Amino acid sequence: MRVLITGAAGFLGSHLCDRFLAEGYEVVGMDNFITGHPDNVAHLMGRPDFRFIQHDVTNYIYVEGALDGVLHFASPASPVDYLEQPIPTLKVGSLGTHKALGLAKAKGARFLLASTSEVYGDPQVHPQPESYWGHVNPVGPRGVYDEAKRFAEAMTMAYHRYHGMQTRIVRIFNTYGPRMRPGDGRVVSNFIVQALRGDPISIYGDGSQTRSFTYVDDLVDGIYRLFHSDRVEPTNIGNPNEFTVRELAERVLAQTEGSSPLDWLPLPEDDPKVRQPDITIARAVLGWEPRVELEEGLRRTIPHFRRMVEQGQDAGARTLARA
Repeated sequence: MRVLITGAAGFLGSHLCDRFLAEGYEVVGMDNFITGHPDNVAHLMGRPDFRFIQHDVTNYIYVEGALDGVLHFASPASPVDYLEQPIPTLKVGSLGTHKALGLAKAKGARFLLASTSEVYGDPQVHPQPESYWGHVNPVGPRGVYDEAKRFAEAMTMAYHRYHGMQTRIVRIFNTYGPRMRPGDGRVVSNFIVQALRGDPISIYGDGSQTRSFTYVDDLVDGIYRLFHSDRVEPTNIGNPNEFTVRELAERVLAQTEGSSPLDWLPLPEDDPKVRQPDITIARAVLGWEPRVELEEGLRRTIPHFRRMVEQGQDAGARTLARA
């Protein structure tokens, strides 16, 4: 069995490469390094069952040989990235999804789209089930990511209905773990780096907004199960245990033994007030349940950032802690 994973040098894509290789697949990884990094797949280079192609998926995609699956994970995914790269974000969600679907169709391969909880926007339904259509500002700053993924979902379902393709859609909720970038603007990476450096912890708003944090190994397991399932409709994969942003800051400080003060900043435009997945379908259809609690996940993640801080690789860390 052979699969293509776009966005393979990204945080999630690289972990997904590891899982499919561990399951005996041959993996073709593809990335243009806009937000991914060669270090994330360096440990795979030279393996006979792994091939890497540097390519922008918004252009025509050519992969020699058979493919049994195409997993489309290419996209800026953190607030810092998609706010700095709004047009590439829209292009990879639209043109990139079209090219990846076309390749899967030509190869007779199963297609899995990496979508996001951001399709729910600033939700008016809580927790968020897959049946909820969302509350998204299409012309706000975050709309470039939200609408790119909503369009990608619509195109994926169109290929399923019109061409009879085997397609899967995963809606990914906040995920963290090793290989995250210090400067990606995600709240977990931001808080850990700030705590390790002794900088003030940047909290936007009053810290009461909530998030649900999934450790990367749990997420990848859910995606792997979804890929092999018969479910076509979008499926939430995330940890339903909900924490306020302030609670996360307190737990990070406890785990790092830090003493950073809290720095209160204005809440960004269209920042979701709540985020919690309803995983009833994942439990019933996939037999999937997150296993790693937040404290254990932080314990596994902090050494990654500690090494980067000690080696001075955190120079790009920003103070945006939004998602």
